[in-house]
Amino acid sequence: MKKITIGILAHVDSGKTTLSEAMLYKTGEIKALGRVDHGDSVLDGNQLERNRGITIFSKEAILEWDDIYVSLLDTPGHVDFSAEMERTLSVLDYAILVISGSDGVQSHTKTLWKLLAHYNIPTFIFVNKMDLAAGTKADLAVNLAEGLSEACVDMTSGSGETFFDDISIHSEVLTEKLLNKGTLTDDDIASAVEKREIFPCYFGSALKLDGIDELLAGLSRFTKAKTPGKDFGARVFKISRDEAGVRLTFVKITGGSVRIRDSINGEKVNSVRIYSGMKYELKDEAGQGMVCALTGLTKAKIGDGLGNEKTGDDDILEPVMTYGVVLPEGKDPNEALRQLMELAEEDPKLYIRWNDETQEINVQVMGEIQLEILKSLIMERFDFSVDFDQGKIVYKETIADTVEGVGHYEPLRHYAEVHLVLSPGERGSGLTFTTSCSEDDLDRNWQRLILSHLAEKVHRGVLTGAPVTDMKMTLAAGRASRKHTEGGDFRQATYRAVRNGLMKAENILLEPWAAYEIQVPTENVGRAMSDIQKMGGTFGEPQSGEEFSIITGRGPISELKDYQRQVNTYARGLGRFSFSMDGYEACHNQAAVIAGSDYEAERDVNNSADSIFCSHGSGDHVKWDLVEEYMDLPSVLKDEDPMEDVEYVARRARAYSGVMATDKELMDIFERTYGPVRSRQPGSPGARNKVVAHGNAGAGEQMPRPRKKKASPLSGPTYLLIDGYNLVHAWDELDDLARTDFAAARERLIDILCNYQGFTEYVVIVVFDAYKVKGGIESSTKVRNINVVYTKEAETADMYIERVTHQMAGKKKVRVVTSDGLEQLIIMGHGALRTSSREFVEEIRKVEKAIYDAFSQ
Repeated sequence: MKKITIGILAHVDSGKTTLSEAMLYKTGEIKALGRVDHGDSVLDGNQLERNRGITIFSKEAILEWDDIYVSLLDTPGHVDFSAEMERTLSVLDYAILVISGSDGVQSHTKTLWKLLAHYNIPTFIFVNKMDLAAGTKADLAVNLAEGLSEACVDMTSGSGETFFDDISIHSEVLTEKLLNKGTLTDDDIASAVEKREIFPCYFGSALKLDGIDELLAGLSRFTKAKTPGKDFGARVFKISRDEAGVRLTFVKITGGSVRIRDSINGEKVNSVRIYSGMKYELKDEAGQGMVCALTGLTKAKIGDGLGNEKTGDDDILEPVMTYGVVLPEGKDPNEALRQLMELAEEDPKLYIRWNDETQEINVQVMGEIQLEILKSLIMERFDFSVDFDQGKIVYKETIADTVEGVGHYEPLRHYAEVHLVLSPGERGSGLTFTTSCSEDDLDRNWQRLILSHLAEKVHRGVLTGAPVTDMKMTLAAGRASRKHTEGGDFRQATYRAVRNGLMKAENILLEPWAAYEIQVPTENVGRAMSDIQKMGGTFGEPQSGEEFSIITGRGPISELKDYQRQVNTYARGLGRFSFSMDGYEACHNQAAVIAGSDYEAERDVNNSADSIFCSHGSGDHVKWDLVEEYMDLPSVLKDEDPMEDVEYVARRARAYSGVMATDKELMDIFERTYGPVRSRQPGSPGARNKVVAHGNAGAGEQMPRPRKKKASPLSGPTYLLIDGYNLVHAWDELDDLARTDFAAARERLIDILCNYQGFTEYVVIVVFDAYKVKGGIESSTKVRNINVVYTKEAETADMYIERVTHQMAGKKKVRVVTSDGLEQLIIMGHGALRTSSREFVEEIRKVEKAIYDAFSQ
């Protein structure tokens, strides 16, 4: 018998729990059907759930049918309890997504669909309430295809040639098998379901037990059991307490088995329980594929992997509102905090924090319904009543540019310096931490310590003090003292480096956005669209009907959260509005929110951007904007740009023009590129007619070197790697020439770079794509004073530059010219400096002007 774990998910009021009860009834697990709205559902046995008629906590049940043993997980449907639902996804083999036939695909349904795709869960679809459906099965099939996926296949249409054609069109493997064999087996279809190539759809009415047999048969025919693992492994997905207060750790066994009195992470398993609703059966052992509750474990957290199972990734959905907890008079805040933390243990997304500034307990939740449930839980569990303040939106912060943050911590007999590169990530990517620092410069153990310090803290932004997100933090350099460095020194330096970088960056305030759906009488569509525009939201083309129209889109939760009341008013009770969390976007009223936060970054003593340097035997406090003047290591992003030093550029131009005056080839290149320059008679004042021994200096004047505050630890000349085609297309004049004669544009660029190389004395390597040349091999030629490279087959210029930059990392000074954003991040991770193509064009123009000015003097 194959053992599988199936979760049932749905938008609220779609009949999800009713379907679960119908499946249990049909398989003989329960003797009578309960109803959520009657308060006698087997699965929604908690008194809070029965009072409200909704599922609040995920429930477990066991059913057997044909050849399958199913651990059934019934999850909450209300958006406020989405985090509870998401926690079950990590242990599912399959999911059943329930859709109301009277409502079709709704905004929260699409959120669930995205989550199922993110967790790569094979999904069956049951369209419920067909007895109340507004449209036909064909109409709903179209709705599924447009709202979810074209691979939603009606499995009730039969098993003939047309049926197989409808299935195989979504899978190349099935298409090939159908062409070769003329038919498809259940195992063929099950493989496609497992790969999420098709999504089997069933239709019926759970309340009337219609379509349940077909759904159960489909689960039996088109599912596959996981390959069992020999050694014990389990994933924790839920923690709760029974009526006696005993802690229950719910796990999915992913390998081997667990027995009573087994030791897990040093703790003994006291009992193994198999739950069905509120009731359970004690077992001596639970094996692979089963879901059970273990007692005796006090340390395991939700998401933890036990045994051979790895700990899972963080959940996607997050609470968007924060409230201050108002305690009853005389209640000890410390005791209340301890009790509330017990609830947070059961719901990790119920963020409970003590706020030092307001001297109160803060709680973050998904919405007002969850807040009401929390209030009831506190009274039920701990016998005291709480209230909450009006609540605030949970904002976040990120950055728009790449910066270097420096933290130095050196009071007497302590030392640590950390250089971090902070770069913006994709929206919703969270925080990632990595290192590009050589172990020759900083020991691996110190690097690991720094990365752990980055991950352990909630880093606050500098706009409102909100947590930062969507950012990559790269440890690029660091220094320790063999004599004085202690572990805590790097904690201080790391925190200060993050904050230092944020103070330098262009910061963006983020706010939570929602996907919404508005259904109103058609005559009210204009009013709804106007409201959404005023709220800073977006919408698509309305779906207009004779009586009602539907508008979908996205908008800020701060504006949408109370919009139902307005809909009720102007639609005279005939309108419906729903929304679900859909990530974070740039705040639509950033200036107003920042002004209202009353936050001053430089006064936040708990998150300082300043550094501590040792001076005269004691720690000297240095402000964040002066740290680079004192730091021990050079900047990892850039040396001081010599082109910003006007005097240096002018002196170098004077010297280089003298070289050109005596070097016919250089003069020919310059004049061919930029046009003729005014010549001087030998012996006339200022004439460049004498070459000195040093380098390329001329006219008795040596080629000057740029002045730096700190010498780079890397030796030798600077290597300049240029993406040739990228630079051509970024240069307007060359781009225009390339449209008619690319070879001419390429030669023109080479002439320009020859002149630039002579001026700067960089080792210039310009790389051109030749990856489409079949059989082509990499070639490198010397054209006058620069290196011209053509890549080999299947290797782009970006790939070549990335490879060479990696080889030179930590050994040579490398600068890369490209406008490819991803490439810039990669080469920066290798420790190279990066310049966009357009910035480089301006730099060359500055060189050109300086040389012209030198000749005209």
